[in-house]
Amino acid sequence: MLILAIETSGLAGSVALLESGRVLAEAPLDPARRSAQTLAPAIDRLLRDQQMAPQQVGLVAVTVGPGSFTGLRVGVTTAKTFAYAVRAQVQGVSTLEVIGLQAAEWLLAEPPAEPLAMEAAGPPAAAGREVHSLLDALRGELFVGRFRIDALAGAAARALLRMADDELLAIDTWLAQLPAGAVVCGPGVQRVAGRLPAGVITAPEATWEPRAATVGRVAWRDYENGRRDDLWKLAPAYLRPSYAEEKAKQRPGNR
Repeated sequence: MLILAIETSGLAGSVALLESGRVLAEAPLDPARRSAQTLAPAIDRLLRDQQMAPQQVGLVAVTVGPGSFTGLRVGVTTAKTFAYAVRAQVQGVSTLEVIGLQAAEWLLAEPPAEPLAMEAAGPPAAAGREVHSLLDALRGELFVGRFRIDALAGAAARALLRMADDELLAIDTWLAQLPAGAVVCGPGVQRVAGRLPAGVITAPEATWEPRAATVGRVAWRDYENGRRDDLWKLAPAYLRPSYAEEKAKQRPGNR
């Protein structure tokens, strides 16, 4: 099955094409321009470069959050519109799970589409470790995804086991729950630099930004496991209301 994968949750977006779980091509979006301007042309170029027609796409995968409010809206709307136009399935993927899988690939020493940077001594032993994916939620909070590595599960995508739903946590609350030996990854690591307990491992920075190729691999794993998302119900998962929505609720008469 041909998969179109879209990642627009942050500043450095990307698109990718996969044949089932195998990456055919991946292309970054221009970070100097809005994804609303660059996403559709990037998808068109990617398909043309691979000599694929839009109608060949059978599954459209997209990050649904957490992340940039505008970026997520653009990505999800584009994914749904494209899937509807070509009669493809659509699959939403957690941004934090994408980042967690990239760290898991490093831990398991299974090279992804492009080899990730690795510490000189190599990755630590993976089995049983928790992986905590972090995005900066501002206001002293983090978006947190918690996973565990089952090294006996085979491919990295299947070895990454979700422990809980994605959460919005105060930094101090998250630090108090962080077990020894855990692996942390994602852009939110910068917010806790210098506060991590001894024994906690930081995945290489090259694993931190979510990539469209990884979005496609997560979506394909879930698709093979029987998951199907509803085109009409798929929506961004922000985990918190926008600042404008919070201000609106504070106005007299809106409480």
